[in-house]
Amino acid sequence: MLVWGIFPAIIENYINLNKRMFPMKEEVIQFIGVKDLSDEEQATVNMLSTEYYGKIKRSLKNLTSLAVQVKTYQKEGAKKKYSVNVRVIAPTHIIEADKASDWDLARTMHKAFKNIEHEIEHKLKVSSQKPRGYE
Repeated sequence: MLVWGIFPAIIENYINLNKRMFPMKEEVIQFIGVKDLSDEEQATVNMLSTEYYGKIKRSLKNLTSLAVQVKTYQKEGAKKKYSVNVRVIAPTHIIEADKASDWDLARTMHKAFKNIEHEIEHKLKVSSQKPRGYE
């Protein structure tokens, strides 16, 4: 006979035991300088970063963390100029891309992430166009 008052406690103990035995790896994306942006711009940065995070994770296979730094420059006038630096940290490599700056935030983010994908392909010789027979 099962006592229903004890049943939730059993389930909670089982879940806590599984968390300790099989710790889940957290996917870490660190945003730097995003507090200065508007809510719409923050949503754009978050959406594009999570989209490219999956692509980068597939190409590296052991990604530890991703850091996205957004700087805004507004000298004169109403338009802002954005600069985006991206840093990927893997157990064996730290790869940085910091050449992206433009007047449009989404375009700047795409430039930075395309640059980091190119750097990963260059440093680790990972190419989707040339499959190797021995893998």
